[in-house]
Amino acid sequence: MVIEVVKVSKSFGRIKALDNVSFTVNNSEVVGYVGLNGAGKTTTIRIAVGVLPPDSGDVFIDGYSVTRDKKRASKIVGWVPESPIFESEFKALDYFIYLAGYYGISANEARRLGIELLEKFGLGEAMYRKLSEYSQGMKKRFALAISMINDPPNFIFDEVLNGLDPRGIAFFRELAVEFRKRGKAVLFSSHILSEVEGIADRVVFIHRGRIIGVYNMDEIRYKARPALEILLSRLDNHVLKILEKYGEPSIIGEQRVILRDPRVDSSVVISDLVNSGIGVLEVKREEKSLEEFFFSLIKKAESDHL
Repeated sequence: MVIEVVKVSKSFGRIKALDNVSFTVNNSEVVGYVGLNGAGKTTTIRIAVGVLPPDSGDVFIDGYSVTRDKKRASKIVGWVPESPIFESEFKALDYFIYLAGYYGISANEARRLGIELLEKFGLGEAMYRKLSEYSQGMKKRFALAISMINDPPNFIFDEVLNGLDPRGIAFFRELAVEFRKRGKAVLFSSHILSEVEGIADRVVFIHRGRIIGVYNMDEIRYKARPALEILLSRLDNHVLKILEKYGEPSIIGEQRVILRDPRVDSSVVISDLVNSGIGVLEVKREEKSLEEFFFSLIKKAESDHL
C-alpha cells in the first residue's frame, strides 16, 4: 500500500503548475501535503487519482501506473475532492447504494454497508435526507463514507479539513489513526499547517509547484521550538560570541537580538551576559509557531530560486 509521485510536471498554458514533483506515502503512514492556495496541491492530487494527465512523470498506486493502468490503480485508492459534487436530488442512502453498484456490490449489501458507514460518519439521522439539504461539512462526511465503499488500501484527500467544524476535524483525526493501524497509505492536503499537526506522521511542503521540504512531524516541532528576544545595553561581536554558546543568535535591531533554539534556561544566558559587563534591559520568550516555520521555508525557497 504505497502512493508514489515520480517526477510529475504539469503546465496550464504558460503557467507551470507542477515542476518535477516527487514524494512517497508509505503503508501505515499519514502524510500531510501542505502549501498555500494555488501552490499545486489540487493539481497533484487530480493527477494522482487519474482525473488529470501529467505532462511528464507518473504516479504509482501500489505499483500500478495511473497513466498506463488507470482502471486498476483507481480501484485501490479512495478519493475525496475539495468540493464534492453529488446528484443533489438523491437521498443520501439511495445515492450511496447507487454508487456502490459500480463496485459490483448487491443492493442489499450496499444498503447494509451504507447504513453502517453513514452512521459511522455522523450522518445516521440524515441518511434519508436529500443531499441538497446537506451542509458543506455534511457533504465532506458523505464523501468520506463513499471513499470507503470498497475499503481501498490507499486514500487521497484534497483539503478534507475545509468545511469541517472542530468536531469534524477531531473525527478525521480518529479516522487517520484507524487507517494507520490498518496499514493504509493516506495523503491529505491542507493550506493550514497547524491543522495537520496531530494527524500527519510526515509533511510534504509545496510552493509554486515545487517541493520545498519533507519533514516528519517531530522534526517540524523541533524546528519550531522556542526563542529568546533580548534587548541589550550594547550589541557587538563579543555579545554574539557569548550567545552562540547557547543557541543561534540573529540581530534584529541596534540593541535587539533573537536567540533561536536556546539550549539552556534564559537565566543562564542573562547571568553570563551580566557577568561579562553587558546590560540586559529586557528578555522575552517567544514560541515559534508551526505557521512561522512554514513561512520560513517559503522565504528560503524563494531566495534560493532567485
